[in-house]
Amino acid sequence: MNKNILVTGSAGLIGGEAVDYFCRKNYKVTGIDNDFRAIFFGSKASTKWNTDRLLNSHRSNYSYENLDIRDYKKIEKVFKSKKYELIIHTAGQPSHDWAAKNSMLDFSINANGTHNLLELTRIYQPEATFIFTSTNKVYGDSPNQLEFNELNSRFEIQQGHKFWNGITEEMTIDNSTHSLFGVSKLAADLLTQEYGRYYGLNTAVFRGGCLTGPTHSAAELHGFLGYLVKCIVAGEKYSIFGYKGKQVRDNIHAKDLIAMFFEFHQNPKKGAIYNAGGGRNNSVSVLEAIQLIESISGKKASIEYINDNRIGDHIWYISNIDKFKSDYPNWSPTYSIMDILFEMVSETKKEFFK
Repeated sequence: MNKNILVTGSAGLIGGEAVDYFCRKNYKVTGIDNDFRAIFFGSKASTKWNTDRLLNSHRSNYSYENLDIRDYKKIEKVFKSKKYELIIHTAGQPSHDWAAKNSMLDFSINANGTHNLLELTRIYQPEATFIFTSTNKVYGDSPNQLEFNELNSRFEIQQGHKFWNGITEEMTIDNSTHSLFGVSKLAADLLTQEYGRYYGLNTAVFRGGCLTGPTHSAAELHGFLGYLVKCIVAGEKYSIFGYKGKQVRDNIHAKDLIAMFFEFHQNPKKGAIYNAGGGRNNSVSVLEAIQLIESISGKKASIEYINDNRIGDHIWYISNIDKFKSDYPNWSPTYSIMDILFEMVSETKKEFFK
């Protein structure tokens, strides 16, 4: 092993966690990030603080390049500079709403930027493992076609249903409304698969549910749990979009996702597809999450209900993670939903009450 890895979106939630994880394992990590999150969501969502933290925490084995993944020539210099054994691609435009406002920019970042990275991997790093952080939005609103029971605090499918333990990788990606964000991520998802199968590269897409953790620079348009915790702790209003707040998501801590990446890298495949989430045990509705955060924080939420749901949004989505656990039996989630929320509330209180 040459112990060099490349992380795009290195100051984001998943990218930053990857930097921490692999630096602690004594890898030499090169990060690429341009803080576009501040452009997407405003200065409060800037990731500059995380870039500074990572540079200070890992002075000996972390280097950082302020680059845009759409700039092929500049990114090419990074790929030509050294041999990487692992490339973790987390950079992207992450918001449904933002994509609808500027679909050209969204597609150029998510699809064309990913294509640049895959092509440069093929040319300069063909032996590397390439991991793409995809999304459950590639399934569009197909999960909404399931039959749901409306319970007091959540929508739920019938126990015993084939998807009771979550949506599998067999869910169709066709004939559904994805949102423009979902389409740009699906293009990147398919490109990553194809570079694995057509060119024989070691590639994988991880279709994330709700990815979360205390280092999320969350905003209203992206970062469900992180933004909800911030609103409740800080006493700010939180808006629920549609479905009475009973829409369900499973949540996975960023550390557990990076552990998935590491397991895959130990025994990579070509064009692999995995759903990545916390599974049924880590699922909550928006209403249930509010109740738990109120209980943990001792704060009362200020809630506004908006009847219209976001286009292509899921009523119920739980990731079935059995396929990955079967292929890589050493892995399972280590953070429960309560672990995640306790940590996030604690860290958010430190931020707001310094």
